[in-house]
Amino acid sequence: MQALQLQSPQHFAQVDLPDAAPPRPGEALLCVHRVGICGTDISAYLGKMPFVTYPRILGHELGVEVVAVGEGVTNVKPGDRCSVEPYINDPTSYASRRGRQNCCEKLQVLGVHCDGGMRPYFAVPARKLHVSTKLTFEQLALVETLAIGCHAVARSGLTADESCLIIGAGPIGLATLEFVRLSGAKFIVLDKSTLRLDFCRRVMHVEHTLRPSEALEDQLRERCDGHLPDVVIDATGSSESMSRAFGLVAPGGRLVFVGLTAEEVRFRHPIFHRPEGTLLCSRNALPADFTRIISLIEEGQIDTRPWITHRTLLADLPDAFPAYLQPENGVVKAMVEIA
Repeated sequence: MQALQLQSPQHFAQVDLPDAAPPRPGEALLCVHRVGICGTDISAYLGKMPFVTYPRILGHELGVEVVAVGEGVTNVKPGDRCSVEPYINDPTSYASRRGRQNCCEKLQVLGVHCDGGMRPYFAVPARKLHVSTKLTFEQLALVETLAIGCHAVARSGLTADESCLIIGAGPIGLATLEFVRLSGAKFIVLDKSTLRLDFCRRVMHVEHTLRPSEALEDQLRERCDGHLPDVVIDATGSSESMSRAFGLVAPGGRLVFVGLTAEEVRFRHPIFHRPEGTLLCSRNALPADFTRIISLIEEGQIDTRPWITHRTLLADLPDAFPAYLQPENGVVKAMVEIA
């Protein structure tokens, strides 16, 4: 079968793979229908993702169909449409035994540490599949992106009587926005891109947006009843932005890093010590996040229509991919059709 492999930064190639083997005990063989392109894929393409080694088959935002199941599998059956939880953990590890599968010491993320879904068929542990009888394959491929935001907001402990600043209006920031909105909290979106902020106001119906400026602190206080935000969630992956965020938290507030950088993040300790701030990191997501998101989409509480702005066939992706890097093209989520 044909797969698309990123052989080195900025170099895709079609490769021949052996036909998929029958699933082993505990596994399900999948037919991949849709793959979403995310920031991790873009970073890998640019050679800036520290966890990716080459060559690598990308793709971890997946809408799939179960083709066959191995011995002992009871949670899915052939024909089921599923979202894939792409964080392959060791169930016996210390983190997994404590319910923290998302940060297992031996974690293998599809399309990052091991090959992902830009191929017609492959097998995963069946426990990583989340079934929906209502969602389309494109919606199922969006679930993982949304799960990142869902987990970040859960980590923050945000409540309805608090305020939240979301820094970064890319896909992860927008995923975070969905769950900040559901919390009932007052929120503001900050980004340096006027195009992204326009999308937030026009399509995502965000009332309060800001660009970085010398007056930022005063603008935040104006929108947060005289104080800084109770929760700041940085979804940029920019060390510069993440370093500045320490000074934007209200007394007793929390700062959550959901974006990832390989560079140093620096701050002057008194700036964060004075408000007795709490720093949290948010990595991947948990199984319950996937279950919750599928239900929210099925119930109409999350509208997926604004998300998918670009579509392409797998064979056309090498030519289309560079355009996804250009901000002026307005890419929120590009979806790749596999089957």
